[in-house]
Amino acid sequence: MLLSLLTPITRTVSTSSRRIFLARRVNPQMGNESLSLIQKRKHVNFRVINVSGFKTDLMEIPSHDPALHVLFIPGNPGVISFYTDFLELLYESLGGTASVTAIGHISHSEKNWESGRLFSLQEQIDHKINFIEQELQDVEVPIVLVGHSIGSYISLEIFKRSQEKVVLCISLYPFLALNTASNTQASIRRIAASSALCAALSFMGALLGMLPAPISRLLVNKTIGKSWSSSAVEVLCTHVLQYHTIRNMLFMAMTEFQKLPEKPDWDFIRGKKNRIAFLFGLDDHWGPLHIYEEIGKQAPDARLEVEREGHTHAFSCTDAGSVWVAQHVSSLIKSNIQIAKGY
Repeated sequence: MLLSLLTPITRTVSTSSRRIFLARRVNPQMGNESLSLIQKRKHVNFRVINVSGFKTDLMEIPSHDPALHVLFIPGNPGVISFYTDFLELLYESLGGTASVTAIGHISHSEKNWESGRLFSLQEQIDHKINFIEQELQDVEVPIVLVGHSIGSYISLEIFKRSQEKVVLCISLYPFLALNTASNTQASIRRIAASSALCAALSFMGALLGMLPAPISRLLVNKTIGKSWSSSAVEVLCTHVLQYHTIRNMLFMAMTEFQKLPEKPDWDFIRGKKNRIAFLFGLDDHWGPLHIYEEIGKQAPDARLEVEREGHTHAFSCTDAGSVWVAQHVSSLIKSNIQIAKGY
C-alpha cells in the first residue's frame, strides 16, 4: 500500500499530463539474468474498458498459447501503471507461457472518469469479481491471482467466490488485517475518517499537480522518489496527484480500516493453504511479521516467505524490486502450480 506516501506528497511533488512507459533506468548491480529480462521483455498493452458501467484501466500481455492466466490486483492507490515493469518482467520470467492481466481500481486513474464519485473497498472487490465474470468467464486455462498489499485481501475475497477457476493465490507484502501497533496506520486512519482533512489533502495534491512537469519530477526525485525508477516517478506525477485520485485513495483507506479485521480469515487460509502463498517484508507495517508468524501457527506448511533483499513495500517503484519480485512470483507459480492443480 502506497498511502504512506501521502504526507510527503503534500509537501512536494506534482503532475504532467503525459502518459508513461518511458525508458527504464537499469541498476548496474543487477545480474546478467535480470538485465536480460529488462532488455528483451515484451511490453504491456494498455486499454480502458467498461466493467459494470465503470471505466477501468487494464494492462495486458497475452500469450499465444497460454497454460495459465495471471490476474494482478494492485494495492492502494490502485494505479496499475506503477506495476508496468513488474508485469512485463513477470511475463518474461514465465517464458510467455501465461497471459498476464492487471486491473486498476475504479477512479484511481489519470482521468476523472466517474466525476468525483468515491468507491469503497467492497465496491472495488465487487468490481474485480464482475471483471472476471465479464472478461474471464470463458478462459479455459486456470487463473492465478496475484495481489499486492490490500490487493492481497481483495484477491483472497475473489478466491472465496471463484474457487473453481482460481488454482493459486499469491499475496505480496499483504495487508490482511489491522495492525494496532502501527502509528502510521493510526495516523492515516484519523486522516481518512475526516472528510474535511481528506478534501484539504486532495486539494493540496491537486495544486501540486499543476506545477510544471520538470519541477514536479525534480521534487519527487529529491524526496520520496530518490530510489525510484523514472517510470514510477512519472506515474506519481500524472496519476496520483489529482483531486479525484487522492480522494478515492483516502475513502478506500477509510473503508479498509472499517472492514478489515484484526485477524485474517484463518479458517479459509487453513482450508486453502496448498493454493495460497505469501511474501512478507522485513520492515512492513502493512504486513507485519507477527502476521507471518501467526499464519505459520494457524496454517502449518503454508507457503510463507520473508523477502530479505532490502526491497520496500512499494517494490514496484524500483527497478531492482520489480525484478526480484517478478522472479519470485514466477518461481512460486512454476513450483506450485502442479500441486495446486491437484487440489
